[in-house]
Amino acid sequence: MSGVTPAELAGRVGEVIGSSDWMLIDQEMVNKFADATGDHQFIHINEEMAKMTPFGGTIAHGFLSLSLLPVLMAKSTCPRIEGVKMGVNYGGNKTRFLAPVRVGKRVRGHFKLLELAEKRPGQWQQTIEYTLEIEGEDKPALMAEWITQFFV
Repeated sequence: MSGVTPAELAGRVGEVIGSSDWMLIDQEMVNKFADATGDHQFIHINEEMAKMTPFGGTIAHGFLSLSLLPVLMAKSTCPRIEGVKMGVNYGGNKTRFLAPVRVGKRVRGHFKLLELAEKRPGQWQQTIEYTLEIEGEDKPALMAEWITQFFV
């Protein structure tokens, strides 16, 4: 998508501004996340033991689902702001893990612009509602309000 100014994007507050392509959550991704975070709970990495749980197999970490936000947004139809020199994560207001992502499922992100305000000249703060859809399921994996700041 072509670039927009921050002011142009601010005119879209309240709208879904983009969706990503589908991404496969495979066991290798989950295992690497477990190694990176030290969270080796069996429901994530032990396929045989996880079969005996209500999940019926291994599931992605909730924080793995949350951490997909940057890559899914980068691969989305969201408008790109012209002239951004740097962007940083600022934090979140709400995060809810609503359904497990079973290994082998595909997910995609949907992004709704909740707020975009200039905090000082050239410094903008954006709040996005991030919904992670699980292919073929009614309930999303998660919903989160995520705040970033960027500098133009």
